[in-house]
Amino acid sequence: METTDAACLNPADDFCGLPKVPISLFLMVNTFETGGSERQFTVIAQNLKAPQFETHLGCIERYGPLAHHFPDAPEFPLGGSLFKWQSVRTRFHLSRHLRQHHVQVAHAFDFYANLTLIPAAKLARVPVVIGSHRQLGDLMSPAQFRVQAAAFRWCDAVVCNSQAAADRLLATGISPHKIAVIGNALPVEAFAATCEALPKTPGVLRVGMVARMNHRYKNQAGFLRIAARIHQRMPNVEFVLVGDGPLRQELETQASSLGLGDSANFPGDRQDMPAVLASLDVAVNTSDSESLSNVILEAMAAGLPTVAYSVGGNSELLSPERGILVAPGDEADFADAVQKLLTDSVLREQLGRNGRQFAEENFSLDRVRQRYTELYAGLLQKKLGRNFAA
Repeated sequence: METTDAACLNPADDFCGLPKVPISLFLMVNTFETGGSERQFTVIAQNLKAPQFETHLGCIERYGPLAHHFPDAPEFPLGGSLFKWQSVRTRFHLSRHLRQHHVQVAHAFDFYANLTLIPAAKLARVPVVIGSHRQLGDLMSPAQFRVQAAAFRWCDAVVCNSQAAADRLLATGISPHKIAVIGNALPVEAFAATCEALPKTPGVLRVGMVARMNHRYKNQAGFLRIAARIHQRMPNVEFVLVGDGPLRQELETQASSLGLGDSANFPGDRQDMPAVLASLDVAVNTSDSESLSNVILEAMAAGLPTVAYSVGGNSELLSPERGILVAPGDEADFADAVQKLLTDSVLREQLGRNGRQFAEENFSLDRVRQRYTELYAGLLQKKLGRNFAA
């Protein structure tokens, strides 16, 4: 079994079946931006339904491009602080909300949701309380990491989307029996054949990176420097940077200063990701920190060969048979790896095919949905015993 689909906690071992009535499930996220946690929340929330679940949703603030999927999700605002009076009142309000809906399983998906939902659910005496750790922790301050780890000790389980993320929690002393490693789910459309969003030009190959332009650790600047190296050798290659945010203007200026000119394409934020990926020949991820990259997974589902730095959970996805990993920060080696793929169509096809098969076998929606179902039902069965199936 692949590492990313293994679990330290496996309540399904003694799981006999789903109850006769739906499990009352509450899922909570910070916002509805287009980051990895928010996108996974969207996929899971839309696919854990009756008859197994009666699913209720909540958020800290209902804004972002994905908010239209959940117009009725109630907000539980913190007022700009985790510790001031409004945040305390919010947790009491959330606790009442959980009791009113007779919630049996409460699951938070990211940092602020963890620190809001976990204490509220414990106060409401929700039988099963679950947190999430969907990054390595290196992007948090030491204080944030400590306070979240403390909250996790109240949980019945913590879901990590990679073994790399799980290892960081294990190092803090959290019991391995509490940790469940469940990879990101790929919706069916991620594997579907689709038309190209960006029509291809004969004789021009495309290298693309997908990432929001609001954090420097995503390292689009590094990708542009790598692109400039490749451009000097292969001037007919186009470089596509999908995403938007406050760093976009700075990145466009950098692309110009590096002499990329029209070879650098900034199509902005896109919701038609399968069609965008169908427009590319090679996918890259130059991020300095990743737990389990949705971008790499989606590229694999699209049959694209991928080059990435060997950070976090990237090695749990890419291998010599499925892609190319490069030592962190080695831009010359990264450029060579991309150029190798651009000049070898057979290798591109082989790596893309193997990556797609791996993604289908390990990260399909059906497989990941079953893992969540087993986790929730197994923990609830342990808590409620015979009453669970009544």
